[in-house]
Amino acid sequence: MVSMLIGAFVGMFSETSLNIALPQLEANLGVTTATVQWLVTGYMLIIGVVLPLNSLLTKWLTTRQIVIFGLLDFIVGAVIAALAPSFALLLMGRMIQGIATGLILPLMFTVAMQVFPSVKLGTAMGVCALVIMFAPAIGPTLTGLILAKLSWHWIFWSFVPFLAIALIFAVTSLENVGDLTHQKIDGLSILTSVIGFAGLVMGVSFASDKGWGSPMVLGLFVVALIALAIYIYRQLHLEQPILNLKIFANPAFRAGALLVMLDFGIILSAMYILPMYLQNGLAVAVAMTGIIMLPGGVVNALVSAISGRLFDNFGAKWLTRLGFFIALIGAGMLMMTNAHSSLAMVIAAHIVMMIGAPLAMSPAQTHALNALNGPASGDGSTIMNTLQQIVGAIATALATSLLVFGRTNSHLATPQAAFTAGAHVAIWLPIGLSVIALLITFTTTSFKQSTKS
Repeated sequence: MVSMLIGAFVGMFSETSLNIALPQLEANLGVTTATVQWLVTGYMLIIGVVLPLNSLLTKWLTTRQIVIFGLLDFIVGAVIAALAPSFALLLMGRMIQGIATGLILPLMFTVAMQVFPSVKLGTAMGVCALVIMFAPAIGPTLTGLILAKLSWHWIFWSFVPFLAIALIFAVTSLENVGDLTHQKIDGLSILTSVIGFAGLVMGVSFASDKGWGSPMVLGLFVVALIALAIYIYRQLHLEQPILNLKIFANPAFRAGALLVMLDFGIILSAMYILPMYLQNGLAVAVAMTGIIMLPGGVVNALVSAISGRLFDNFGAKWLTRLGFFIALIGAGMLMMTNAHSSLAMVIAAHIVMMIGAPLAMSPAQTHALNALNGPASGDGSTIMNTLQQIVGAIATALATSLLVFGRTNSHLATPQAAFTAGAHVAIWLPIGLSVIALLITFTTTSFKQSTKS
């Protein structure tokens, strides 16, 4: 699994490491905050389009074929982004990278579900979560150090050695998992999936720039919702659906998937807001921003590593409740910081958030997937990873909208003070998501059930 673990690591590294470079990219490329945000949401847009097709692809292509193609694709996208002279070409490189992440990320969890026994599944999922969470742990710091000495192009060059190592492992030692059934391809399902998920992400992304009441935004939402309604109807009535949505009837999977979505929204919105807040609101240099975010990132990785093992011993109920409560405290602490606060306060708030969110993530994910058997576990992994990316893109776009709204309506004298006001408005998003998730952990009955489907 080494090739998939490295590929998923670079995918998440690519998703989060660029956040710290956004202010510099905005200035260097001459684009607005809402436009530069597309480097994050555009990447997640492609992941959200590719992910729902992953279950179908695994029935036509072997594990080796998918992973090797994904790694080669990622290398091509990274090189294009590294050489990009303009925003348009940079965005194209990012979106090519998104194809690879959309292929490899769910496959890692699917293979883990099939090769590890249930008694060790929590630990195995914890290792997968550690790989994914380790990227945000070191991403901002490495990016900050790169930008302190080199140009932003070197962020993408840094991906290539890791991807080359993963490719060597894939070619030499990756084994195929699962059987090829060559399932019948339903063209309408593929079309409505692409239109629905892409339209939804594009709608929320354009909303941060053009406003939520814009005719373009409303039109995208209408088209996306109609396409998704058709897609869902087809999946529920086809004899061989591309994605088995009937597993949502399982209460444990439904509750676990919802908690994972909310948790991912908390993490990505916080990781998006904090670097911009530090640089534009608190006037912290880019290299120092990476160093400030390192302690929280390391804690994030450590908690991710142990949360899976804790699930094997304690289950999901109390770990998710405790995790979301701690995340709520951390977001509240971040809300109380301002230009007069010490950096220690900001670091402490980030650390507390990065204790809570990963503490809930792996138990919620394992709780959901553990309720499924056989091929359904692959569908469950694909569904959760798809929804994570969709929610991540929506959370990033919402955070941008709140940030711009708070900044433009602050009427404060200096740009620094205005940006701080905008960041405080944006922080309400992870606070709200934490509250919703916490309420779900106290109201769901699935923690008492172990029925598999």
